[in-house]
Amino acid sequence: MHRRIVRVHTAAGSVEGFTRDGVNRWRSIPYARPPVGPLRFRAPQPAEPWPGVRDCHRFTACAPQQRRYTMIGPGKYQPTSEDCLTLNVVTPRSAGSQPLPVMVFIHGGGYILGSSATPLYDGASLARRGCVYVSVNYRLGALGCLDLSSLSTPDITLDSNLYLRDLVMALRWVHDNIAQFGGDPGNVTIFGESAGAHAVATLLAVPAAEGLFRHAIAESPATGMVRSREVAAEFAARFADLLGVHRRDAAHALMRVPAAELVKAQHRLIDQGMRDRLGAFPIGPVFGDDYLPLDPVEAMRSGRAHRVPLIVGTNADEGRLFTRFLGLLPTTEPMVEELLADVDPAARERITAAYPGYPNRSACIRLGGDFAFSSAAWQIAEAHGSHAPTYVYRYDYAPRMLRWSGLGATHATELLAVFGVYRTRLGSLLTGIADRHTALRVTDDVQRRWQSFSRSGVPGEDWPAYTAADRAVMVFDRRTRVEYDPHPERRMAWQGVSLAR
Repeated sequence: MHRRIVRVHTAAGSVEGFTRDGVNRWRSIPYARPPVGPLRFRAPQPAEPWPGVRDCHRFTACAPQQRRYTMIGPGKYQPTSEDCLTLNVVTPRSAGSQPLPVMVFIHGGGYILGSSATPLYDGASLARRGCVYVSVNYRLGALGCLDLSSLSTPDITLDSNLYLRDLVMALRWVHDNIAQFGGDPGNVTIFGESAGAHAVATLLAVPAAEGLFRHAIAESPATGMVRSREVAAEFAARFADLLGVHRRDAAHALMRVPAAELVKAQHRLIDQGMRDRLGAFPIGPVFGDDYLPLDPVEAMRSGRAHRVPLIVGTNADEGRLFTRFLGLLPTTEPMVEELLADVDPAARERITAAYPGYPNRSACIRLGGDFAFSSAAWQIAEAHGSHAPTYVYRYDYAPRMLRWSGLGATHATELLAVFGVYRTRLGSLLTGIADRHTALRVTDDVQRRWQSFSRSGVPGEDWPAYTAADRAVMVFDRRTRVEYDPHPERRMAWQGVSLAR
């Protein structure tokens, strides 16, 4: 297939992409210097200029992670490398006279896996509707999302919250360069799913991100992924133990250990942290330093987060995915009992009573999904909604194929609508003839609202903002509708519950 070549000049040099399927694409543009050698565990540095024209036709490497997570096609795996700080740009083929809104996507994956090259995140469907779409890689796991700064020595500094610094650097790149691609640097929307949604919510509380985005969308933000510096220091000490090094030698060792060994140790640390209930998860942001002064929800609650319009929501059957894959969520009675073992007895009783039929399996799955995702969305909506326009959704739509499989509207299925998958051949397989019309209608509704929000900060005049007075929730389904405070007993059951020690 013939590709038309497209070139753009950025601050670091010219980049060459290609046109296909009605959009222009540039892949793996560096937004920072490779964080290797002495730059490992350091804040990202701006990309160094390059001579000539950089070929940006192909995806390069994603962040180090287990190989099984890097599949980007049947039998095709993306290479991994610490040299991974790149982003991708997709624009409509024909530029209009006015700059387009910019949508910057942050992928999920529990802060330990994922890549912007995942075919699902292609973004062409959104770009065709009238935006400049950007997707970002960032450092993962032990190399980016595990705070090891407490192991610093006088001669080796290990910076905190590396992945947040990466994302802010990427947003600075967007601010400085996106106009060359037809985007409006003053109208940037950040959006993400799962850990990516958690990153979006956290960026609301990062002072250095101020002014770099105008709107935010958090799709199924995860809970239990923020920790204090004290808890982070304990995890860092445990990580050094798992590497078999003394704490005083840890910084030097961390600069030398191969990335693959760090990835193996991080998975052992996750298992250990879950077993010892030190905190819900050892990987993720740390608050209490200059980069992230406050817990993000506390920053929102106190009005000290960036007061930008926000969409936040979850899916109806979040927990069902985790009964088949990545069994990290409590979806059985023994797992729930383990989860709630250290919770105050009155709170434990309140939580289990909110799920009729507990301890049957379906009640446990609902409880696990609410623990992991809905409780975070409720917290964020309550906190941010008192200071800035906040819109809450629940995604209920699932074609018969997903319902028959037992997955339903599980975790991440809203991405099929957000990214227009139901318009593709894969989408046809998921829907069949019976559900195709409905799936396309839901896709059009979700995309239209996301795009409206990216332009104006309002996702449609018929979607009321979430307030403590009525708690309006837009429900996406065969019949999209607004419900007011659905499942209040489940929402209130999790208020004030902390599982971290």
